[in-house]
Amino acid sequence: MFSTLLVIGGVLVGLLVLLALIVSLSARPNTTAGRRGDAAAAGTPSWVVDAGRSHPDAWSPPTNEIPAVRG
Repeated sequence: MFSTLLVIGGVLVGLLVLLALIVSLSARPNTTAGRRGDAAAAGTPSWVVDAGRSHPDAWSPPTNEIPAVRG
């Protein structure tokens, strides 16, 4: 009886540790900027490309523009 409870408790503790590990590894990294939208202070990552135009809006009218293929 006691060994069964010990095994069940160990499994539950192990699952909690695994859950804590998954949550800690999937957390977003801290930014140096205090507020969202302050991209200049946070530093734009090198992989972000500025195309010179805003992000398309779902409510904006469609355009015939074909995006350039970058290669």
